[in-house]
Amino acid sequence: MPSSHAPGSVLLTCDEALATVAAHAANVSMPIPETLPLGEAHGRILAQELLADRDQPPFDRSTRDGYAVHAADLPHPLKLVGAIRAGEQWNGAPLQQGQVIEIMTGAPVPPGADAVLMLEHVRLEHAVLTPDRTLRSGENIVPRGAEAREGDTLLRPGTRLGSAEIALAASIGGASISVYSKPTVAILATGDELVDVAGTPGPMQIRNSNAHGLAALIAANGGVASVLPIVADTQQALHAAITSARGAHMLLLSGGVSAGKYDFVEEVLLSQGAEFFFTGVKIQPGKPVVFGRIPATASQPEQWVFGLPGNPGSTQVTTTLFAMPLLRALGGEANAAPVFAQATLDEAVQVRPGLTRFLPARMEGTLQGATVKPTGWQGSGDLHANARANCYLVVPPDREGMQPGESATVLLRSCW
Repeated sequence: MPSSHAPGSVLLTCDEALATVAAHAANVSMPIPETLPLGEAHGRILAQELLADRDQPPFDRSTRDGYAVHAADLPHPLKLVGAIRAGEQWNGAPLQQGQVIEIMTGAPVPPGADAVLMLEHVRLEHAVLTPDRTLRSGENIVPRGAEAREGDTLLRPGTRLGSAEIALAASIGGASISVYSKPTVAILATGDELVDVAGTPGPMQIRNSNAHGLAALIAANGGVASVLPIVADTQQALHAAITSARGAHMLLLSGGVSAGKYDFVEEVLLSQGAEFFFTGVKIQPGKPVVFGRIPATASQPEQWVFGLPGNPGSTQVTTTLFAMPLLRALGGEANAAPVFAQATLDEAVQVRPGLTRFLPARMEGTLQGATVKPTGWQGSGDLHANARANCYLVVPPDREGMQPGESATVLLRSCW
């Protein structure tokens, strides 16, 4: 094999690269569904429509502890004629003029009542209420079917099931649920300088941190990771390793994508028939990132490939930006894009213009809003700075710096 770099390099802006990944993510093959007990479905991607099995709520429901009344009767004194709790049905006569029924939050509103007077807004003496306020018809009541009608779609396929979605599924009797199978990802870390995490590095070696960081990202984004043995810096070793990983839906290669003498990733991928959609992005860290696909063969399915720079900060940023959105799409998630947010910058930042910068940062939130502050780092190899961060501060390519008090964009590490 030739040792020169692959021809036809494609260097994109960050926006162009994100759009390229999103376009491919929108057209990936859907995964196979499987059925799980509801208690095991948290974090999985829904593969079926969830329909309301009855009107929600199934009756006019009180939203307050208080008294069911006819609103037009207020503010005159009212006579208490009974009580109804959640789970009960009122079996007495419909409410008459001048009467009230004590009612609890969640209980069905009895016939004849059209509002609920809050407990705090009345005085009760000898079974007679003296209201302190007037009411509008419908106040403190959720009408039957206001949330959903029987047969309405509550959740669509492609929804990630968090706690709120699990609760909703439980409310319609979803004891078991259809979810998409998890995509598989093979991780190959390259470099003669690497030793296994359990090994003892030599004076000029480091432990293979990238593979384990990538495996954690994959698990957090709904995939199943397989960490393969470290690959030596030879074309033959890399070719054999990539061939052995062909069964996975996605291949992540850490290292070997820069312009160095021993960076062979692109050449070896080309030898296996790969097509590249970009071979670099105008970002820092992570500029040499590669995105491509190895087409399906008679014996192997297509495989999506990301060649990631070897420095840990570069690996984390490029994986979060580009690889994880595609992984979530491969898992069936409908909204698979990276998640950005806005926060107020707490500290001045100075950079060189020309590249979109992703700086390790920490975002803190209060009721008054969110602020963000860079953690400070010694470049993309600084694992400690990256571990102190919970997001990445984004500095646009046309900016030399940003000042405290400015609104800043941050890339969130977690998508859900």
